[in-house]
Amino acid sequence: MITHDTYRRVLYAETDKMGYLYYGHYASYYETGRAEFIRDHGITYHDLEADHGIMMPVAQLECRYRLPARYDENLVIRTYLKEMPRRIFHVEHEIINPAGQIINSGVVKLFFVDMESGKNVSCPEYVKEAFAPYF
Repeated sequence: MITHDTYRRVLYAETDKMGYLYYGHYASYYETGRAEFIRDHGITYHDLEADHGIMMPVAQLECRYRLPARYDENLVIRTYLKEMPRRIFHVEHEIINPAGQIINSGVVKLFFVDMESGKNVSCPEYVKEAFAPYF
């Protein structure tokens, strides 16, 4: 299993009238955590697309709201990869407030698509190599 922490402050523009992080923004927080997680392992979405012709669309997203995130809180987006990607890139997330409470959790499943053919493909070898030491 691999774990990665990313920090993100709740912006005023992201809050609703109650001063809470608007529920629709949690998916973008997951994306921030996921993008920084793969970047930390030498992979970027840009490189996947530009250099390897691979896209990673989301196939499934689950989100559980426990407590609200509030304006100006510096949150931890904890990202987990619990299994080696094959055809599906299965990532889990926890969002943690400054008090150390898990306020939100989610699962995102993405798949690999060849940009030229539009067909699903297996996880690229260089992605597997980046994560292999952990499994």
